[in-house]
Amino acid sequence: MAFVKIEREGKGGNMCGGFLIREDVVVTAAHCNCNLGNISVLLGAHNFAIDELGRQKIWLWNKAEMTQTVGTIPLSQEKVKKGAVCSVAGWGQTSIKTNAQPSPTLQEVELTVMGKCMCLSRPILHYVPSRMLCVGDPQERKAPFLGDSGGPLVCDGKAQGIVSHGTGDWSTPSVFTRLSKYACWIKKTLRKLKP
Repeated sequence: MAFVKIEREGKGGNMCGGFLIREDVVVTAAHCNCNLGNISVLLGAHNFAIDELGRQKIWLWNKAEMTQTVGTIPLSQEKVKKGAVCSVAGWGQTSIKTNAQPSPTLQEVELTVMGKCMCLSRPILHYVPSRMLCVGDPQERKAPFLGDSGGPLVCDGKAQGIVSHGTGDWSTPSVFTRLSKYACWIKKTLRKLKP
């Protein structure tokens, strides 16, 4: 997990989740607008509010050092099946109260990949099955934390999706970017970047 902080001069900052796929590449959600400010990435952190042993803070031009607490996650190139139980983690809000703050400690929840009909039945989600995954809790007990955009949906040890958006009221399901759709583009882009 990566804690991505985007600081904009005179405009405050923004935070997103992310994940390391190469020592010099962090994947996050496109709507985090990472090209609009100074980007720092915190790796190997459990609590972003304190200076923990083993954590690394890097800037866009630095490489991460692979350690016991910092590593990469492989991207899945295969489509995940309906019913798969996966996990999502992040430092987002744990309450929908107005002015709720992000959780300083990393939170994790297990969610299930749902059929496309579940998301298509909720027009507010703007769900496109070929590019997105419909994920949630079948018992409606839990949803991703607010503010976790960019974090990975991990299934069988591989990143299958990227936290994208939901309904805003914490109801399930939520929408994730489908990584298998973009695997070829990501590989091509990585080849262009010098390691």
